[in-house]
Amino acid sequence: MSDSKPFLDVNGIEVIYNHVILVLKGVSLVVPEGGIVALLGGNGAGKTTTLRAVSNLLAGERGAVTKGTIELRGERIEALSPAELVRRGLVQVMEGRHCFAHLTIEENLMTGAYTRSDGKAAIAATLEKVYAYFPRLKTRRTSQAAYTSGGEQQMCAIGRALMANPSMVLLDEPSMGLAPQIVDEVFGIVKDLNDKERVTFLLAEQNTNMALRYADYGYILESGRIVMDGKASDLANNEDVKEFYLGVGGAERKSFRDVKSYKRRKRWLA
Repeated sequence: MSDSKPFLDVNGIEVIYNHVILVLKGVSLVVPEGGIVALLGGNGAGKTTTLRAVSNLLAGERGAVTKGTIELRGERIEALSPAELVRRGLVQVMEGRHCFAHLTIEENLMTGAYTRSDGKAAIAATLEKVYAYFPRLKTRRTSQAAYTSGGEQQMCAIGRALMANPSMVLLDEPSMGLAPQIVDEVFGIVKDLNDKERVTFLLAEQNTNMALRYADYGYILESGRIVMDGKASDLANNEDVKEFYLGVGGAERKSFRDVKSYKRRKRWLA
């Protein structure tokens, strides 16, 4: 994928829920340092499970990695707790935002700095940096999170992750439930953080079109398997991807019936 050394290397992982339900079937992917990698696919494809496997949040869902390896900067991390991973610079922003509703925006952001030990001045500097990237949050800093918009809550969730001073952020469905112009704003800030702060991103996203506009590289998941991967620009121009993930085949928009028949054909062929 890239000449740069892999920052994250996921190699042939299988994930099983409740000891019996096989969800991921040999998933492998590489994220280079300073990259933005998109994990694409429909609902139930295994995107969130892949992120949870990396951040070791599967146990809360009665899931476990049963095969394969996950390495961060060359170190095996499957046995590390989520807290230990945060200390190593890997933070996940959960799907659905999950702000603390009764806390103010600023209090929410400060919870992200809980694991830091580099002093109040450094944390205050990070807070100002977060406000520089998310000026909306600065104006709402004293508002309870429950009374802010979905877009502001998503920005708060990303800002809270940045307060941990991460080198890598796992971003789960950042566009979910947001108006298109807010999605544009959020993705623009992600790109900015990547360019200026060199934060590495692995993002799971159903909005294939948006993700491929901002990512460097993409992996497409279907039913727990990687079915295609490549440079984001190549995937965006791929006829199959256009037809079945972007809703456009060449110059024509495909009907839902065509897509369903394609899925039926695939099931029979499989």
